[in-house]
Amino acid sequence: MNQLDTLQIFQRVAELASFSGAARQLGLPNATVSLAVQQLEQMLGTRLLQRTTRRVQMTADGEAFYRRSKELLDDFESLRAMFRAGGKALAGKLRVDMSSAMAREVVLPELSGFLERHPQLEIELSASDRRVDLIGEGFDCVLRTGTLDDSSLVARPIGHLVQINCASPAYLERYGVPRTLEDLAHHKLVHYRQMLGGRSPGWEWFDGKQTHYVPMAGSLTVNSTETYDAACQAGLGMIQLPLVGPRKRRLLAQGTLVEVLPQYRPAPMPVSLLYASRRHVPARVAEFMDWLHALILPLTQEGQE
Repeated sequence: MNQLDTLQIFQRVAELASFSGAARQLGLPNATVSLAVQQLEQMLGTRLLQRTTRRVQMTADGEAFYRRSKELLDDFESLRAMFRAGGKALAGKLRVDMSSAMAREVVLPELSGFLERHPQLEIELSASDRRVDLIGEGFDCVLRTGTLDDSSLVARPIGHLVQINCASPAYLERYGVPRTLEDLAHHKLVHYRQMLGGRSPGWEWFDGKQTHYVPMAGSLTVNSTETYDAACQAGLGMIQLPLVGPRKRRLLAQGTLVEVLPQYRPAPMPVSLLYASRRHVPARVAEFMDWLHALILPLTQEGQE
């Protein structure tokens, strides 16, 4: 077994946190996988994985080695691709993260076409509303909505998504339709926080230069976009959200959601691709980011006034 094979074995064990799971995916005996990691640790003179009867977890040295070995294997894959027909064949694993709404509404409906063009590519898609640690968790790229704060990462801006204010017909029938900011004192907002335990600053609106906030009452705070949407449709309060994908437009067209106070919308939400600062971006990462950019760019150009 050569050292590249050993690195691939270690990476799969680290990603799955399981020797037996890695063995099944790689089609190797459990003993072969265990021996490969042991020999790698002996060669390096450090413990990469902490083993217990219940779990396998990377040590601090293991996390550092995982990140560096991933870069090495990516570079090697790029070298091999140089001599394939047209240099366009993509293979290997691609780990990406994005919001659950973006994955559900925009990316997943179109992803089959991309995978059909690159049948040797394997994608691990994380779809959640938390902000992942791109480097620490081994992601190749992240599609992020909202303000960026990762100065160590390379940001590739795509554009801005229009945000709107919504309520359900049942809510408006009960509380009335707000016409002015003063009317908000008599209404409820579904509060959204990625980390529960806090409170949102209230109703957000943008005057073209500056963002303003109006404190609002609300009986419910949620931490997922799916729950946020569902709470609005259940009549629990008004929400403010980016206009993403055809489903939102269908709900508006059908009257399931009703836009309110269009003159007091939040600021458009920036959308960006993030990736680690590296001299050479693997071909599979670069091509996937190009595909995502082309897919999402039209959405950032809709609804602009």
